[in-house]
Amino acid sequence: MTRPSPPQEIRRGPVDGWLVASVLGLCGVGLVMVYSASSVAGFERFGDASYFLKRQLAWFTLGCGCMVLTSRVHYTAWRRLAAPLVVASLLLLGAVLVPGIGDVAGGARRWISAGPVNFQPVEVAKFSLVAYLAHFLANRRDQVRSLTRGVLPPLGFAGAMAVLVLRQPDMGSAVVLVGIAAAVLFCAGARLHHLGGLAVVAAPAAAWAALAEPYRRERILAFLDPWRDAQGSGFHVIQSLVAVASGGLVGVGLGQSRQKFFYLPERHTDFIFAILAEELGLAGVVVVVGLYAVLVARIYRAALRAPDRYGALLASGFGAWVAGQAVLNLGVATGLLPVTGVPLPFVSFGGSSLVSLMAAAGVCMNLSQYARAVREADVFSAWASSPARERAP
Repeated sequence: MTRPSPPQEIRRGPVDGWLVASVLGLCGVGLVMVYSASSVAGFERFGDASYFLKRQLAWFTLGCGCMVLTSRVHYTAWRRLAAPLVVASLLLLGAVLVPGIGDVAGGARRWISAGPVNFQPVEVAKFSLVAYLAHFLANRRDQVRSLTRGVLPPLGFAGAMAVLVLRQPDMGSAVVLVGIAAAVLFCAGARLHHLGGLAVVAAPAAAWAALAEPYRRERILAFLDPWRDAQGSGFHVIQSLVAVASGGLVGVGLGQSRQKFFYLPERHTDFIFAILAEELGLAGVVVVVGLYAVLVARIYRAALRAPDRYGALLASGFGAWVAGQAVLNLGVATGLLPVTGVPLPFVSFGGSSLVSLMAAAGVCMNLSQYARAVREADVFSAWASSPARERAP
């Protein structure tokens, strides 16, 4: 078998149409649902039912530009930018905690204002963490199975980001950051007993973080029994379940939600899935979940066919980001997980998340163009020489 050619020598193939279609499909669903879920609040607060839709359209336009740009930049360019990006992200995550720099909303300090634009540094941090971990682990093929040299350093970077994010506070995003790091380490060939052992060691600290703050403690109790305090800590969960249950098979009709009339909080952001389930029913839920399944499958298809180890880890990290955040949001909306402030990828209102995710999707599109040109024999040869082979049956 021949060795895979260097990425620069591989002929560029056509763009992955399924990947593009799934991203744009989710964004289209998001625009429709943002307008439907936010129209009442927009009219009541700003006298304009399409206020939030206009803002989301502006972010979507910027996101499309970023996606096109990153799809045209060779994916290996992110190796040179990985270290500066992760340093900049750490500085931004620290800066958002400084009064006068970080903006407070809803009791959390998560935003930085740049003129009329607010953005969340944590969304940039997710992108930069994936780029850095892929670069770090691609250079340490033989060390990744070592706990001290291959596993702890990447988790240290993710842990530093997670601690800063917890200070905002934003436990949901902290969980996503650590989950991304664990997924990339697994794909890189880290030993399962190392990852499992660290999870056991970290469990007490995670439990303390979840229970230390009174509002987090109330969310855990509400998750266990939301009807214990139906008008307080359990209100979000109950109203979300009411919305989901009201949808039935085909929903009450687009734009006909009753829960958006100030019953369900955060209806166009963290709980937009509940409004979607209410208006479009099980049929709409199946379509949206199907779009996520197609998107994640195409990202990991590109990872499996990547010309080099770095490309495979880069796509794996972005796939874990989308899949993990989607599962977390859907779990919260259906009462299967405690309430966390994590948006539904590509669908929830919010520019920082949308633009960052579309930029990541563009990187995966670029990678898929080169991966399509690699022969199956080369893919098998690359996999067979990787540390992942050693744990395969």
